[in-house]
Amino acid sequence: MPLVNEALQRLERELAIARQERVSLLKIIHGYGSSGAGGDIRIAVQKRLQELVEHGQIRACIFGEDWSKSDEGTWRLLQAQPSLKSDPDLGRRNQGITIVVL
Repeated sequence: MPLVNEALQRLERELAIARQERVSLLKIIHGYGSSGAGGDIRIAVQKRLQELVEHGQIRACIFGEDWSKSDEGTWRLLQAQPSLKSDPDLGRRNQGITIVVL
């Protein structure tokens, strides 16, 4: 299991690779903590992604608990990319994932 700092470094690396490869969407699997109550890595990754949105470095992020057709941001993304409607995590409120729009 990586430490929080290592997980954040890996996140930055994977985002850089995705940008180089012109990937427009990522599904980050960060887990939700071994106790199920929300782990440090999940919290740190979500905080960092929010910062990246605020600074215009990524277009959006949708946390797993919001990854549902009833969420406005999710609905807009599903309309733009209908193939995402088959994502097995859609509507499951999976706190262990985050969708990132580059």
